[in-house]
Amino acid sequence: MEKGTLIEFKVKGEVADGQRPFQLGVVDRPEGKKHWIVVDQKGQSHTLHPRQFTFIVPEQTYTPAEIADFQAAAASCMDPANLEVAWEILLEEEGMVAPADLAQLLYSDQSPSQCYAAHCLLADDRLYFKQKGDRYEPRSASQVAELQHQLSQQAKRLQEQQAFYQRLAQVIAGDKVEWESCDRPYIQALEKFASLGDEASTKATAVEILSTLNRGTNAEAAFQLLVDLHHWHPHENLFLHRSKIPVQFSSTLITAVNQLLEMPPPDLHPDRHDMTSLKVYTIDDESTSEIDDGLSLEFLPEGKQRLWVHIADPSRWITLGDELDREAQRRGTTVYLPTGMIPMFPMELSTGPMSLVQGQVCCALSFGILLTEAGAIEAYDIRCSQVQPTYRLTYADVDEMLELGVEAEPELLAIADWARRRQVWRKSQGAISIQMPEASIKVEGEHVDIQVLYDSPARNLVAEMMILTGEVAARYGQDHDLPLPFRHQPQPELPPQEELLQLPPGFVRSCALRSCMPRSEISISPARHASLGLESYCQVTSPIRRYADLVAHFQIKAHLRQEPFPFSKTDLTTLIPSVTTAAQEATLLERQTNRYWSLEYLRQHTQQVWPALVLRWLRESENLALILLEDLGLELVIRLDHAVRLGDQIDVKVASVNPRLDRIQLQECFPSTPTSAQEG
Repeated sequence: MEKGTLIEFKVKGEVADGQRPFQLGVVDRPEGKKHWIVVDQKGQSHTLHPRQFTFIVPEQTYTPAEIADFQAAAASCMDPANLEVAWEILLEEEGMVAPADLAQLLYSDQSPSQCYAAHCLLADDRLYFKQKGDRYEPRSASQVAELQHQLSQQAKRLQEQQAFYQRLAQVIAGDKVEWESCDRPYIQALEKFASLGDEASTKATAVEILSTLNRGTNAEAAFQLLVDLHHWHPHENLFLHRSKIPVQFSSTLITAVNQLLEMPPPDLHPDRHDMTSLKVYTIDDESTSEIDDGLSLEFLPEGKQRLWVHIADPSRWITLGDELDREAQRRGTTVYLPTGMIPMFPMELSTGPMSLVQGQVCCALSFGILLTEAGAIEAYDIRCSQVQPTYRLTYADVDEMLELGVEAEPELLAIADWARRRQVWRKSQGAISIQMPEASIKVEGEHVDIQVLYDSPARNLVAEMMILTGEVAARYGQDHDLPLPFRHQPQPELPPQEELLQLPPGFVRSCALRSCMPRSEISISPARHASLGLESYCQVTSPIRRYADLVAHFQIKAHLRQEPFPFSKTDLTTLIPSVTTAAQEATLLERQTNRYWSLEYLRQHTQQVWPALVLRWLRESENLALILLEDLGLELVIRLDHAVRLGDQIDVKVASVNPRLDRIQLQECFPSTPTSAQEG
């Protein structure tokens, strides 16, 4: 290569915005067998291999001092608009072009600076031409149109991104802005990263946003940014974000619900049994809005009594396979969180026509049961009915009425008596009673309230009636060979009786029993439910809140109409796992969320001393124990530094707690020893 040959080569490292990542230099001398020393216009030397050359200026030689003038002459010829004209001409000729050919076409000349200008236009072009060796081929019109669309979209995205950053800065500065729909992908990227961390598919986008704002690049930074933007609450439920549980119903589903309310579907049981003359008690927590069960007592001749358990009939409003049914199946269950519930059905239905509303005539599936004196089922009857709930009672109301023995409500007193007999009968059948307090956590804003729910006559009454109804449904399924989602529980391996009797009675003993209990299961075959003491059991009492219960209603009602079952055994075998998975996911979410708010409650009361009961050892050799904060119904882990026995009462307080990281450390409190006057 001749000394003074002008060549273009690629610049290593970063270049200023708007500048080409290439540089011109003059060949000075060979270096070794294959390399050349090239000097740029600043006099700096570069050792380059010929394959690093991107263009060789033909015909003339130059000095480094002449490079600037050469570049200026070439730049004056570089009009990208001319490239489109050349593309249109060359597209018709269906030929390829070299930089010199393009210079002749554009400038009617092939001077070195014009050839270099043509090279720069072609090399920088990403629209009209594609390089093939040292020549360039015009792209087809359709390819150019597609590339133009892509470039337009890229420009639009860049503009939207810049506008998003501007709005971010305004919100962080305290201004109010209206987010645009184009901002949503960026917000979602932050949400997913804050929720899922490194597993988030949007991590790169989120990290780019955080880096631009100098906010750090981890999930905690994304969470804090969303809080600072007032998009998330400081106590945002990340467990809910990580789950697949939908929070909102689609607008199309709400529209379908409104149409359903205006024009209900025909009732498949137009001849419902009229039971509106019966007194019906609905008994729930005060905050319960989905009322799905009511109780009645019918006085029969010869002093006999028939119990009636009326279960709400949401299937009256659903057509199997419609949008409402598919959404309920997808959700699987209503989710109950301290901040509110996520219903299986839209509230317009679940708390309205689907529920057993006091004073209104409601559709129900009613289970009539005659019991023996001992509490076993003597006879039963299932009817599609109409009922009119008489009383909307809370558990506290019923506890008070039972304690006072209100003579004006003999039906309620009789139901309570049958519930006690049922409990005794089930115990005789091997039922395992585990009575542990339950924490009911409610949150409004920053305020956390925890109430302890203990077993009470009212709660036991309702529980026994629901269990009884589940036994009747299972018997009906067995008697008529109905495919139903039967729930069963394997027999647990309990400690020997003498070992249990050595434990303190009450919560300690119940805790020991609970740790032995296997998880209950659902299948299409009836089997014994160990802890309930029943040979078969099928949940049917919460069809508004559990899809498996709703399935049982569809099956039973079809049989009452003497029609084919909506779900075959094969259908149920396929359906049960998905419904079970959804219910397990909801249970996990409820447990995680309750845990978070219980720790937040303790964080707000770090100076409080709590009486606690030592329930059981987790690792006795390490003094690691499970304790019960009796005032809150919360079970927590503590490491004790002295010997205690199960059932001992201790006082504890919070040493440190971080709800977001799910960390808490408790310390035992000891009464201070008063000093004597002499010691003082």
